[in-house]
Amino acid sequence: MTARTWLIVGWPAFLVAGVLEMVVFAMVDPGDLHTFGGGSVDLSPQAVYTLAFFVFWVATSVAGALTLVLARPADDINHPA
Repeated sequence: MTARTWLIVGWPAFLVAGVLEMVVFAMVDPGDLHTFGGGSVDLSPQAVYTLAFFVFWVATSVAGALTLVLARPADDINHPA
C-alpha cells in the first residue's frame, strides 16, 4: 500500500471517528460506564475519550480499507502485473 492509499483511508476515518466521538459522548457519560462483569471502569474521562476515539478510528479505517479491497478490479487480483 502506498502513502496515498493510507491517506485515502485514514483521513476520512479520522474525521468520522471525531464525529462519532461527539455523538456518542453527547449521550453517554464516561463516569457511568461499567464493564461486562458489572464493575465500574477505573479510567479517567480523558482516557475513556481517547480509547473510544482510537476504537472508532480503527473501526472506520477497517471499513474504508475493506471498501478499497472490494473495489479492486478482478484483473488486478487474478493477473497482477
